[in-house]
Amino acid sequence: MNIMDFNVKKLAADAGTFLSRAVQFTEEKLGQAEKTELDAHLENLLSKAECTKLWTEKIMKQTEVLLQPNPNARIEEFVYEKLDRKAPSRMNNPELLGQYMIDAGNEFGPGTAYGNALVKCGETQKRIGTADRELIQTSAINFLTPLRNFIEGDYKTITKERKLLQNKRLDLDAAKTRLKKAKVAEARAAQLNTSQPEENNIMIWAEEVTKSEQEVRITQSEFDRQAEITRLLLEGISSTHAHHLRCLNDFVEAQMTYYAQCYQYMLDLQKQLGSFPSTFLSNNNQSSSTPVQSVSTPSLLASASASLPSVSNSIVTSGISELKSSSGNRKARVLYDYDAANSSELSLLADEVITVYSIPGMDSDWLMGERGNQKGKVPITYLELLN
Repeated sequence: MNIMDFNVKKLAADAGTFLSRAVQFTEEKLGQAEKTELDAHLENLLSKAECTKLWTEKIMKQTEVLLQPNPNARIEEFVYEKLDRKAPSRMNNPELLGQYMIDAGNEFGPGTAYGNALVKCGETQKRIGTADRELIQTSAINFLTPLRNFIEGDYKTITKERKLLQNKRLDLDAAKTRLKKAKVAEARAAQLNTSQPEENNIMIWAEEVTKSEQEVRITQSEFDRQAEITRLLLEGISSTHAHHLRCLNDFVEAQMTYYAQCYQYMLDLQKQLGSFPSTFLSNNNQSSSTPVQSVSTPSLLASASASLPSVSNSIVTSGISELKSSSGNRKARVLYDYDAANSSELSLLADEVITVYSIPGMDSDWLMGERGNQKGKVPITYLELLN
């Protein structure tokens, strides 16, 4: 029975506190009650925490989209993570494409140029898929997990303490409002002091003022203590930024490793495909086929890393290098059909022999070609210099 009485009293006290806070909050919104403002330093810390939480969520979600573009796969991974179970292993997009290419190559015949090329491309795609898995795993551990821990851990604690601070402020302002009303009532009773009953009324209000002053002191102390707790938590945001900076560096390093691997894989693949011309011509005489052209990737990456090898240097033979450094002419056999993109270029037919030479200022991937009275720029990757 005593326990029940205690629970009822506690419930009534909690209900009274909740009602008091609700009244104070409503009066503040209506401009009918004063509000204790937080100091500027604490307000700045709160703003910094909210900004950190907002952008951390956006960065985390967009990183997840970058690493896993398929929304259904992201939802599946989320569900398995919440169930604390390992998601079933499936091929990613590069691996799936690679497998299709390998299967197609084997179907067409690995002894044919096209089939052989498909198999080699498929193997490279599967290697890229493996590198993609490593990037996702590394990024999830070193970058996404720390961001998620902040959102689901540290910031939740900050939110909880901030809510407590708001409640303590409402309690303090409600106590101040009651004290103000008690003093007004006491002064009014003193003005109407004309009889004995009124003197008793003055004593009642004086006791109410004393009680309200004591309540203000208590609520002020609790508010100050909660404000200090909240401030200490919020000052930890600077440490969070430092930690996230280290995680960001790890993410950049993982991306750098991934793209360097992909670049090397494709460079190796291009070298392998560059060894196919004679076989290609003997197995496929269609003029519409388009060979792999030299790309300008090295020139784009030159400013980022001087250590990366040049694609054009790996393809251009020493004979072409000598030709470009001299002013002489050479005969060259055309490896593939080529349709000129504009009037400055020369269209080519596979197996024909043309005269080529270099002129000052010409792009390193091109030579000037002549066939009778016709001349124009031709891509060096379509040529084989003759002795």
